[in-house]
Amino acid sequence: MNEQESYNIVPIGWVTGTPRNLRLEIKPEFRPALKGLSQFSHCQVLWWLHEFADDQFRQTTQIQPPYDETLTGVFASRSPIRPNPIGLSVAALLSVDEASGIVEVAGLDTYPGTPILDIKAYFPSADRVMEVTVPGWAANWGNWTPSL
Repeated sequence: MNEQESYNIVPIGWVTGTPRNLRLEIKPEFRPALKGLSQFSHCQVLWWLHEFADDQFRQTTQIQPPYDETLTGVFASRSPIRPNPIGLSVAALLSVDEASGIVEVAGLDTYPGTPILDIKAYFPSADRVMEVTVPGWAANWGNWTPSL
C-alpha cells in the first residue's frame, strides 16, 4: 500500500439550474454513458464538495452534529467537511436527454456549479437497507426519502 498514492478525478459535468430546478449537465464525451438511465426512477449522484476542498477542511476528522449532540467523527456524519470531499445523493430522475447531456433531477442536496463525479443507477436490491440503526440526533429524520 502506497500512502502517498493519489488519484486523478475529473468532473463528468456540473450541476446547473436553480436550487428548485436542478439539472446535471454532462460533458459531451460522457453523454453516451447516459444510455438506459431514463429507464430508472432514481440515481445516485457522486459530487465534489468543491467549497470544502481546502486542506484546512480535509484535515478535520471530527465535527459537531446538529441538535447540540456530542462531538462525532466525520465518517459518522453527512458533513461536507471530510478528508475527501465527496458528496453522495439519491435523486429522482425527471428526464434524461442523452443528446444534450441534460439530466433533470429532484431531491439533489447540492447547488448550481457543483462538479459531478459520477452517476449510478439506483437499484433497490443493492442500495436499500430495510432495518437500520441511527444515533438519537438523526432518529427523527424519517425512514424514507419522500416520493415525488
